[in-house]
Amino acid sequence: MKFSAREDVEAPINYVFEQLTDFQTFERSALRRGAEVQRVDSRKSNGVGMAWDVSFKLRGKMRDLQMELTNLDAPNGFVLSSRSPAMGGDMVVDLVPLSRNRTRMSMDIDLRPKNLSSRLLVQSLKLARSNLTNRYKLRIAGFARDLEDRYKRSA
Repeated sequence: MKFSAREDVEAPINYVFEQLTDFQTFERSALRRGAEVQRVDSRKSNGVGMAWDVSFKLRGKMRDLQMELTNLDAPNGFVLSSRSPAMGGDMVVDLVPLSRNRTRMSMDIDLRPKNLSSRLLVQSLKLARSNLTNRYKLRIAGFARDLEDRYKRSA
């Protein structure tokens, strides 16, 4: 199952990439929302091989997964891969400069079930696909607006 969103951001590509690869901020945000996040690599700077163990509650059940940065192409994007006993997936972030101060941000999430129970979960998600897709697009649009606001305040 795949979710896709594309937003244009009024900020230079380097700024957008820098904000999207500020993984420590995302770790803190996930912790504030009730997830457990543990960095498991020993890298000092951003790069391929960064990894996290993540636990969170979804549909009343604790879910555990491992996330790894599998591709980093500064400032054009990156790929975060996730895996768990039940499901795997990728989040692909692509950035395209439209002008000096405008960037197109594309975020795609692809979920791949590995067992029967996760197939049932994905099937139930497919039944609510249009609602979930709209919510995903709204979240990405809100994130893009936040990026623009931060850029305007820093400029």
